[in-house]
Amino acid sequence: MPELNCDLHYHGLYSGGVSKNMLVPVIAGQAELKGLHLLSSSDILHEKWFAHVKENLAEEENGAFKFKGNSINFVLGTEVQDSDRVHHLLYFPDFNSVLEAKKELKKFSSDMDSFGGGRPRIKLNAERIAEIVFDAKGIMGPSHAFTPYFGVYAHFDSLKQCYGNQIQKISFIELGLSADSYFADLIEENHNYQFVTFSDAHSPWPYRLGREFTRIKMKHPSFKELKKALEDREDKLITLNAGLNPREGKYHCTACSNCFTKYSLDDALRLKWKCPKCSKAIKRGVRDRILMLANFSEESHPKFRPPYLHLLALAEIIQDSLKAKNVTSDPVQDLWLEFVKKFGSEINVLIDEPIENLKELNADIAAKIDSFRKGFVLYIPGGGGNYGKPVICRGEREFEKKRKELHNQLECRTESVGQKSLMEF
Repeated sequence: MPELNCDLHYHGLYSGGVSKNMLVPVIAGQAELKGLHLLSSSDILHEKWFAHVKENLAEEENGAFKFKGNSINFVLGTEVQDSDRVHHLLYFPDFNSVLEAKKELKKFSSDMDSFGGGRPRIKLNAERIAEIVFDAKGIMGPSHAFTPYFGVYAHFDSLKQCYGNQIQKISFIELGLSADSYFADLIEENHNYQFVTFSDAHSPWPYRLGREFTRIKMKHPSFKELKKALEDREDKLITLNAGLNPREGKYHCTACSNCFTKYSLDDALRLKWKCPKCSKAIKRGVRDRILMLANFSEESHPKFRPPYLHLLALAEIIQDSLKAKNVTSDPVQDLWLEFVKKFGSEINVLIDEPIENLKELNADIAAKIDSFRKGFVLYIPGGGGNYGKPVICRGEREFEKKRKELHNQLECRTESVGQKSLMEF
């Protein structure tokens, strides 16, 4: 059975804060270079985006859609925000199912078809939205479940509290950029759900699109096969989650949302969530929130849980090798394209292609990819809305040396505020 690399969460042209290039032809073209096989349509409840999607996709059979310009496949989906400010991913089998759900959901949304309404705000709780989605033969689950603003665990202590009587129909959780399987499975109830991880990209370029993806066995790319994989607990149809190390996430550590100073949870509580440096709000990090809810003291996973691969973007590795200012610089992009053209896709370069073959194109970058595959990467963690930073090491010796040198930065706080020093602020 084919294994498909899936990115089923990003945003189109009519969502807020997205690139003007977020159009189906551009997205599909970049997805092919990335090495993705199946995408969500995204934002499918939006009237103009619905028309754009329908114009660019051909329905091969019920629930199986393909971009007219290449081999990329799609399922119909979107993200919505409920009345508790929790975000959810919805997927539908066909256009009629989308329209059926939209007819009901639009009664409770004033911005569904507005510019910026690609992720509509719906004045219903999650339980009621789930009823409408499931009645329309769709499926639903929490998106970026642990993020501090719009994740389910930011507002509830359990999925049961959020979804109420519909909880038995929820089959999956999207982890988000600040969590992985190891963190999420510290919470016992999560052992009941499949984990997926997707990019939530706002631009189509491969250092964003597919930065997190899930590899799923499917007979053919369709809603039916996706639903089957998400509900499966025996056949291990989900074979891999791949995404950022949680330390790279913007909200991994408890930190100030303005100056990004990191604090322990105890210090943040004593400071009453106000940063003494700039007087702005301290935001509780994903790590601390998970540890508050954790009821497993050590790593524990259900038998159906696939491995989680911490991923780096190929452009970031090339940028590091060339000492370039950013991933979009011409030298970085030129070399990135050489690798992708020679070896088929970015994902193949990062994960599957033998290192000896990569050395033929560029020995230094091949060595860094080899270090990345072996886990010789340290992470200066992010927090407060600021991404973390990977530090790629050349082998175990440099890894241990850097770990000692960067010890203070690698810890999940930049400030240790004791009781005595609090009086100074």
